Amino acid sequence: MFCNSLKKKKKKKIIKYGKLCGDKNFTPGYSGNISARYKDGMLITTSGSANGYLKPNEIVYTDFSGVSKEKNKKPSSEKFLHIEIYKQRADINYIIHVHAPFLSSFASAGKDLMSPIMAENVFYFGGIPLAEYALPSSKELVSNTIKYFDKYDAVLMENHGFIVASKTIEDAYLKLELAESYAQVVLNTQILGGAKLLTDEQANAILGLRK
Repeated sequence: MFCNSLKKKKKKKIIKYGKLCGDKNFTPGYSGNISARYKDGMLITTSGSANGYLKPNEIVYTDFSGVSKEKNKKPSSEKFLHIEIYKQRADINYIIHVHAPFLSSFASAGKDLMSPIMAENVFYFGGIPLAEYALPSSKELVSNTIKYFDKYDAVLMENHGFIVASKTIEDAYLKLELAESYAQVVLNTQILGGAKLLTDEQANAILGLRK
């Protein structure tokens, strides 16, 4: 009974934040996927579902070998990316992968967001690295991306999109909002002639506030 209640609660959260992502145009059409750590595996959006319009039956319990534990439900093709992040980071319980326009623009231009430009982003991210391109859903994409999760909670995926992970789905979503806004600000600074970077001393002082 407890497991069923927890499952429903986690599904509701995925649906709620999927809709928020859709309302903000972070996850247009069928793009992206969302998951939650659950039991000995995860709850993940099904293949072909739309994050902004999810129904409870479009979220499937999948074990950490990638096998669906529910009949006639196919997990997202990006399932192994989620699985490997959960395996690598015991502190992570939720993952959001989207194709938000400004973040995806940097990913498609092959540009990371590592430069220290705004204090909030230095504090919450340290930086947002860029994972080298690989075919979506491939093992190479997984290996190219997860190596950054040893130090970072958010990664740009070259010519693809953005992925963020956290202990709570609320935090993952708010960091997505922050990152998308940051990408827009960075782009605007380029129009204005370039951003004024924080010095190493200033960036380190901001990182020191985390303690």
